[in-house]
Amino acid sequence: MPAAATETERAIEAVWRIEVARLIARLARMVGDVGLAEDLAQDALVIALEKWPRSGVPENPGAWLMATAKNRAIDQLRRRRRLERKQAEIAGELRTYEGTTETEIDAAEEGEEIEDDLLRLIFITCHPLLSTEARVALTLRLLGGLTTHEIARGFLVSEPTVAQRIVRAKRTLAEAQVPFELPDADELEQRLGSVLEVVYLIFNEGYAASAGENWMRPELCAEALRLGRILAGLAPREPEVHGLVALMEIRAVAVAMAFGPAAGLELVDALTHEPALRGYHPLPSVRGDLLARLGRYEEAHAELTRAAALTHNARERQLLSERAAACAWESAPRETG
Repeated sequence: MPAAATETERAIEAVWRIEVARLIARLARMVGDVGLAEDLAQDALVIALEKWPRSGVPENPGAWLMATAKNRAIDQLRRRRRLERKQAEIAGELRTYEGTTETEIDAAEEGEEIEDDLLRLIFITCHPLLSTEARVALTLRLLGGLTTHEIARGFLVSEPTVAQRIVRAKRTLAEAQVPFELPDADELEQRLGSVLEVVYLIFNEGYAASAGENWMRPELCAEALRLGRILAGLAPREPEVHGLVALMEIRAVAVAMAFGPAAGLELVDALTHEPALRGYHPLPSVRGDLLARLGRYEEAHAELTRAAALTHNARERQLLSERAAACAWESAPRETG
């Protein structure tokens, strides 16, 4: 396989992991069916795999995937209307898009909040109608973009078992006609508990594997942390969400204590690209401490200085600054002789 093609495929995989949840969330609202939304997103991925190795990765790959998937959705809606005489609301949504260009569609939706779509998708994948195992598999599939093989490997079950759980989960949601909307206020607490349970189960399986030869599966811990941070960004007023995220982030410290600073640093590094954590000072603080324990004092100084600048607590800022200064002294060249 040519090197360029391999590099492009890696880029496609990275973009897919980043954009898959947004794609499925937006498409599910458009077509009203989570299973169909995933199929349409997968169609866009297949088209990208066919075109991008020849044409190159677009300047805005996420928007390209979204536009391609939307066009497929519009075709599906038109086909349904012709063959099944679509219900009035679906036909009405179709008329909204008919006769518009791809640019006009994007412009019309520019002001819409995709965060609401993501939050709706999270509550649907963790719906109480589904078994716990089905909720976990569907969440990792639709929100994490993991393949059936990756989910099966993470939980040490067979691929057919995972595939059946996902298919049955989507069928259950479709047959129950679960609406693509947020739960009412009176059921929000119960539904939120189901969501948090799924995220923590994913983390717990990674932190203390229930089976297999390895004590830990860091990739599952990292995925749970990513989902937790997404949820915290989407529901910033829910203290239970922030409590769970804080608990999982402190699992990074425990890993370092049990398996050494390098293992802890690997887990922390998985969080550094999360947008919701850009202003979160404990992250560079923990990272700086782990780097110092590894003897990487110059990098530790930079992280601890950044943490000091981010905190709003004067005493904590002083402590972080002192630790940063100590790392700077350790990294300074020494005179010999």
